[in-house]
Amino acid sequence: MEEPVYQVLQAKGNFKSFLACVDKAGYKDVLSKAGYWTIFAPNDEAFQLYFQDAGIAGVEAMDAATAEKIVKYAMVYNAFKTDRLADYQSGLGWKSNQAYKRRTAYYEGVQRENINGAENLVVASNRNNRSGSDYYNVNDNNNKYIPYFLNKYFNARGLTAYDYNYFYPNTPFTGFNVGGAKIVTWDIIAENGVVHELDKVITPLPNLDKYLASQNRYSKFRSIFEKYMVSYLVNAPATEKYNLINGGSNNVYVKVYDAGLMYSPNNENYLKFEDNDGQQEGYTLFAPTNEALDAYLKNVLLEHYPTLDDVPKQIIYDFLNAHMWNMTVWPSKFQSTHNSFGQGALFNPETDVVDKKVLSNGMFYGTSKVQEANVFSSVFGKVYLDPKYSLMTRALTVALKPILINTSIKFTVFLASDEVVKAAGFDYNLDANRWEYTPPGGGAKLTGTSAWDKLNRIINAHVALGDFTNVTTGNGVIETYNGEYIRFSQNSVFSAGNLEKDMAPGASNQKVTSNGTVYYVDQLFLDPQQAMGLHLKKLAEQPDSPYKKFYDYLSNAAIYTPATGALLGVADGSFYTLLAPDNAAIDAAVAEGYLPAATNPSENEDKEKVANFIRYHIISKAAVAADGKKEGGYLTILDKENGEATMVAVTNTPGSMTVRDMKGGTARVITASSNNVSNRAVIHLLDDFLRFDTK
Repeated sequence: MEEPVYQVLQAKGNFKSFLACVDKAGYKDVLSKAGYWTIFAPNDEAFQLYFQDAGIAGVEAMDAATAEKIVKYAMVYNAFKTDRLADYQSGLGWKSNQAYKRRTAYYEGVQRENINGAENLVVASNRNNRSGSDYYNVNDNNNKYIPYFLNKYFNARGLTAYDYNYFYPNTPFTGFNVGGAKIVTWDIIAENGVVHELDKVITPLPNLDKYLASQNRYSKFRSIFEKYMVSYLVNAPATEKYNLINGGSNNVYVKVYDAGLMYSPNNENYLKFEDNDGQQEGYTLFAPTNEALDAYLKNVLLEHYPTLDDVPKQIIYDFLNAHMWNMTVWPSKFQSTHNSFGQGALFNPETDVVDKKVLSNGMFYGTSKVQEANVFSSVFGKVYLDPKYSLMTRALTVALKPILINTSIKFTVFLASDEVVKAAGFDYNLDANRWEYTPPGGGAKLTGTSAWDKLNRIINAHVALGDFTNVTTGNGVIETYNGEYIRFSQNSVFSAGNLEKDMAPGASNQKVTSNGTVYYVDQLFLDPQQAMGLHLKKLAEQPDSPYKKFYDYLSNAAIYTPATGALLGVADGSFYTLLAPDNAAIDAAVAEGYLPAATNPSENEDKEKVANFIRYHIISKAAVAADGKKEGGYLTILDKENGEATMVAVTNTPGSMTVRDMKGGTARVITASSNNVSNRAVIHLLDDFLRFDTK
């Protein structure tokens, strides 16, 4: 049986200063009898270096409080030899090579702090505030953790010596380091634990909260936390415990971080799902310098607000959380370790980091730039950060936010102000917590789900996949996020719903973001109320319309209802492409016998000819524009007599589209007269008709 830790170190002969600290701190008895400890004990050479740096002669010049800090921070609960030190002791058993820190006997407890000019007793929260009431457990002392770095852990995580020396450039990585110290001798066995000999004295590390407070160059970043995210709340159990131990009747306040944050920077416990959680992970904070923060506030967050006091709290949450990782971000893993926004750390570890520290509850990086959070830098940011667009922000947040903040995908977004949204009849009732729609021209009011469904279709029409930078200068068609098409022409952008009301929303103020272009429109892209047939009718009624003869046949067809524009075989809610042969092509179809000469035939055989002709010129379940985006084989709404579906083949390049029929013939889309937007459909004009048979 080995002697206890104190006696084993005494017998070694090179731990005199450490044992003197143990004596001064009053821990000789603890380390001289039964227990279960891992001791990271600095040798006498380590203490000589410490004395030189501190400018003192020896332990005799050290006060008891300092000695106690050194000793208690060297004492780790439970005894771990080297073969187990890198393992994580979970409730389900050992998890190999998952640990890089362990809980020590040291904690700070209640401290005297100045709060609004008055001195008060304050204790740090020891839980991450998740509900506004679970931020403190009086039975948890918020013990600090000591970090260590072993080869087994590094290999399991894909880390190298770079990840250690980034923080400790003056200490070689040996594969067994504790903080900035090397292990000289390991696995010194004692009756009540295991000792690992260090070549440096390790003093208790500050946590993220304390370190941030100690560094003036991040004072403006810290002030955002302190002003908007910190509360000091009287805690009855903490007060009772303190006064029972120390006497008196003073209130004890808990420094509480807002529940909207990823974690509490003063919480020493990592997540605390189970007692040993702190062994395997830690938090990470990237803190921009005052200069970097000032520039970002001016150019981004406060572009539309006079001060941070006027900024919605959710924006402040997002800004701070973009700099907070509830996991360890190692220097070599900046890009691959994602925060709650799905982003890696957008910093160059060699040029953008001005300060780096391993702290008791996580990693700290001081940076010369701000984390460009995708929620602000993306197309979504332009609506999110402007109070004049609060209704569209609310709608996009529900409908498309996770998509729009993805900076690896390009978008075009058309933003409408609250004034524009309300003019179209939409508003959000905060008291009832629901969307409402009041038709501007009169009619039944919609509320809740029905109002949202209508608005959601409209909002989706304001978002397009792809970056269209020529909307204010060119002409063309754009497929929106929900598959419908809108048109743009010289500063005007419109949907089929706008065309129904002879409206042409204007687009202006083009702005470039990290993942696309944003335009501001003066009217909403309205959802169409009419069927595709009525939109074709409007095209056919224009003077000298090339659509006239095709519509003449359609308007008299048995499968068509002229009053509503409905077509048999064309279902509400599905997508279609109408391919209308021009007048000359209709004449050719009559000459070849595909159509009867009369547009309103009396014979059933001729009526069926007209119906089949129309059906074969409608692509089913797909809206295809002449924009080079879609091509290949498509079904039509015509079935053969045996029930077999018929098809056409589309070849599509930007500005040029051709359609091949089942007979091998081709018809060209006349682009200048095509790309007409309809109700979940596109209407094109062909320079020939499509030939088919139904046998």
